[in-house]
Amino acid sequence: MPLPHQLIVAGIGTEIGKTIVSATLTEALQADYWKPVQAGGLDDSDTDTVRRLVSNPHSRFHTEAYRLNQPMSPHAAAAADGVTIQLDAFRLPKTDNALVVELAGGLMVPLNDQSLNIDLVVQLGLPVVLVSRNYLGSINHTLLSVAACQSRSIPLVGLIFNGPTVPATESFILNYTQLPCLGRIGQEAQLTSHVITHYARQFA
Repeated sequence: MPLPHQLIVAGIGTEIGKTIVSATLTEALQADYWKPVQAGGLDDSDTDTVRRLVSNPHSRFHTEAYRLNQPMSPHAAAAADGVTIQLDAFRLPKTDNALVVELAGGLMVPLNDQSLNIDLVVQLGLPVVLVSRNYLGSINHTLLSVAACQSRSIPLVGLIFNGPTVPATESFILNYTQLPCLGRIGQEAQLTSHVITHYARQFA
């Protein structure tokens, strides 16, 4: 299934594999990459990780709108830094290239006292690729994430499963949501640009 020229990578929670999927899609589309909010890990950010893993020469890596010091929910990390994340401060990077945007955490993660990640998705106006990972409770988290997008008329391109495969879980999610499985990324002992290039072939 062809991927849109610009898209948002969202996850069903934290530590789901959004950054690995983002790197893979950035490689496959020879896209630019942007993470609007980085909370913690400023010395080795997700942007740094994607830059290391992507080997095509066409991608550019855009600066985050907010770089926060603490590895916390964005609203709390911003408060710890004495700033407030403003939804209207986000603007898509200007580029003629394809673009992969990676969210910080799950769709319902707060950015401030009033706004959630999903509100940022609505504002940016791009379709969503949803990353799921198999664990006890992932069906619930995946279906809730899909329902949240559908309730706000956010276009869902499909699902990417990251990590060990559990056929019973994946088949139920796909049958229930009627969303396509765009691809799978297995559990890898080490992630390198060669591994990312290998998985990128299924999306090219």
